[in-house]
Amino acid sequence: MIGSLTKKQLAILLSKVDEHPRPKVSLEQYTLVSEEVSDLLWTIETRFGDISGKVLVDLGCGTGRLAIGSALLGASYVVGVDIDEVALKMAARSAKRLGVESRISWILASVERLDLRADVVIQNPPYGVRKEGADRPFLEAALRIAPIVYSLHKSGRRNRRFLKRFIKDLGGIIDRILPFEVTIRPTFEFHVKKSYKVKVDLYRIVREGEKS
Repeated sequence: MIGSLTKKQLAILLSKVDEHPRPKVSLEQYTLVSEEVSDLLWTIETRFGDISGKVLVDLGCGTGRLAIGSALLGASYVVGVDIDEVALKMAARSAKRLGVESRISWILASVERLDLRADVVIQNPPYGVRKEGADRPFLEAALRIAPIVYSLHKSGRRNRRFLKRFIKDLGGIIDRILPFEVTIRPTFEFHVKKSYKVKVDLYRIVREGEKS
């Protein structure tokens, strides 16, 4: 329990965040299940203390579950960034409904052009399934913005090897790799199952020369 909020209560609140009415497959716009977002954010806060009292940025925030969840867990301020105006409008509406609109700003922008500074970045970038390397600009931007980054990526040995090299070249040090599983619900026409379970890794990355 954090303050007066339990992990289950956080999940219930996040289930009230609107989903995108017209997600784009090219942007890999999948909505994370509220229980899984709650578990992820709860881990970040209880194991590392990297949400409460911090200024956070959520890159590729979509309709805002990570950003809003961070505000609910006590972040001092959160900035959500996305290139989809519809998603941001949905996020702003949900933040108002959940009473955290005064501590969140929403920016319509591409991550490559951002000039922001924060304590922590928490992001769920595209996994590069539709466009190889789609997650790379997010990692580059994240390490420019904050000394501590939490980034979710598809699991697998090949992907881990690449990310370890790429993050090192960016001046980042991988502090932890935490395995999770996310549910991909039928969102697009090519989805034939009721849901898909995808193994992912949450990378905790510290900018080189910073205290972890």
